[in-house]
Amino acid sequence: MKYLDEFSDPELAGKLLDQIRAATSRRWSIMEVCGGQTHSIIRHGVDQLLPDEIEMIHGPGCPVCVTPLEIIDKALEIASRPDVVFCSFGDMLRVPGSGKDLFRIKSEGGDVRVVYSPLDALTIAKDNPDKQVVFFGIGFETTAPANAMTVYQAKRLGIKNFSLLVSHVLVPPAIAAIMESPTCRVQAFLAAGHVCSVMGTEEYPPLCDKYGIPIVVTGFEPLDILEGIRRTVLQLESGRHELENAYPRAVRADGNAAAKAMLCDVFEVTDRSWRGIGMIPSSGWRLSAEYRDYDAEHRFAVTDIHTAESAVCRSGEVLQGLIKPHECSAFGTLCTPRNPLGATMVSSEGACAAYYLYRRLEVTHA
Repeated sequence: MKYLDEFSDPELAGKLLDQIRAATSRRWSIMEVCGGQTHSIIRHGVDQLLPDEIEMIHGPGCPVCVTPLEIIDKALEIASRPDVVFCSFGDMLRVPGSGKDLFRIKSEGGDVRVVYSPLDALTIAKDNPDKQVVFFGIGFETTAPANAMTVYQAKRLGIKNFSLLVSHVLVPPAIAAIMESPTCRVQAFLAAGHVCSVMGTEEYPPLCDKYGIPIVVTGFEPLDILEGIRRTVLQLESGRHELENAYPRAVRADGNAAAKAMLCDVFEVTDRSWRGIGMIPSSGWRLSAEYRDYDAEHRFAVTDIHTAESAVCRSGEVLQGLIKPHECSAFGTLCTPRNPLGATMVSSEGACAAYYLYRRLEVTHA
């Protein structure tokens, strides 16, 4: 295939669905890890076209959604300071903290700016030497190389008024945490293709062996997802638990060597809290000792901020695949994209936002 629209070809989709139906003899629960895959599944109705025996469980693959509340509150504290220019991608501005969000800070006079690259924030720092410029560095392994490169460049160029508020999380430890949960129903995973394009696939075979689960690296278009599901079902039906790469046009086994070298230099592995899930050991990155001077948490002394999650919002259960978004009583009533209770209703990759955008009229409450 040469063109993107070919990956939505209905005739090819029908053939893949026929093969999935023919292969399926019992019930299977498959989790897609990536929020981008979740949106593609819901937008195109992939889960509704699958045999009734196959349940797609939406996992914690939305980086905005799993950014812990305490990190949001730290961002709000830093952004409210008069000498700070706080830079972020746009999807973080409406994520609720304990009492407000970054939009509110901006409306109250804070210098909060939407940028399209962390390097834009570095340019702002260079052009405003009298200001402290902070970039909100969140995400999985996919966005981490650009953030690492920006810190590397700041040090190399001697730009001392730039810092990074880090909330990077890692996919393989999250898969392990899901499998070790006593409420786990997941029997296989679709792994995120963009994460594997950076990190490669070497971390996944040990997970397949340890937990007896198939993991299929999958892309984001409808045919990518259907092919990933087809391969997963064939493994489940035959009792195999292996890693397969169904996204070879973007993913190599060894990943991106230059990106991994930059990550190894700038970051080090640390325990990380996931919003709605809790602490997962060795599941995140922080700046390494050599770059610790660029750590915004330490620069602005906000390391002691701790918070409690909303008792109403059930986004944690959504992120763990324990409930579907519309099973939360606040969905579409107390919680909407304009007035969200949790990050899963805000992010462009959040499961609640996907259900609201594409299935709002199908959901009713008793």
